Amino acid sequence: MTPEVTFVGTATTVLRIGGFTLLTDPNFLHRGQRAYLGRGLWSKRSTGPALTIGELPPLDAVVLSHLHGDHFDRVARRGLDHALPIVTTPQAGRKLRRWGFEAAEGLPTWRAYELHRGDETLRLTALPGQHGPGLLDRALPDVMGSLIDLEQGGERRFRLYVTGDTLRRPQLAEIPDRFPGIDAMLIHLGGTRIAGILLTMDARQGADVVELVRPRLTVPIHYDDYPVFRSPLRHFVEEARRRGFAGRVRTVHRGETVPLTP
Repeated sequence: MTPEVTFVGTATTVLRIGGFTLLTDPNFLHRGQRAYLGRGLWSKRSTGPALTIGELPPLDAVVLSHLHGDHFDRVARRGLDHALPIVTTPQAGRKLRRWGFEAAEGLPTWRAYELHRGDETLRLTALPGQHGPGLLDRALPDVMGSLIDLEQGGERRFRLYVTGDTLRRPQLAEIPDRFPGIDAMLIHLGGTRIAGILLTMDARQGADVVELVRPRLTVPIHYDDYPVFRSPLRHFVEEARRRGFAGRVRTVHRGETVPLTP
């Protein structure tokens, strides 16, 4: 089966890779509902999710980049199966277990978690990420990127990088060194700004990371669901065209399913 992604909205996707189905960053608030961003900050959702929790397929695990209200909301907390494995940061894992998600697994950077089915292994590795600049990052939840490797019969068949809500930072350069041959990348964009401070990659930073990681295919997500997102998708597409890699970018609409192969 060709690896594919269904875009639900924000950073929420359904990934079908081999015989496994994953959910990323579950945000199921509806248009007009407010997401809590911490430190007394809220943002009202501008879009609706393409699926409800009840419409999701059977899941093997959730991959959660960090515990923010636009990535794991009160609907997810109430509606997701509490026995479902949630692979996330150690900080988020501790809180999720207090909320009753006993299978939450907090991974330090470069540590891996595996799922097995027949001769297939899906390996989820925590990658570095940084949500805010300088000392401000300490006031934000810890964030991770994720590397998702599918192996069949002991051989790697597919490699996906999900950036999480990171900025372009020097530590990201270690990712392609450790994990070359990335087939596809789900890149969190949006250019989130609060009080004028950039907290997620805008078009320029996103293009820099594409050139750093060099995936065969890039699929942008997390770009227009909240007013704090200030860098629209078209800016990234224009930047990709200017830099000459637009042919390796595939845009996806909410509710659409696309293959993760070029």
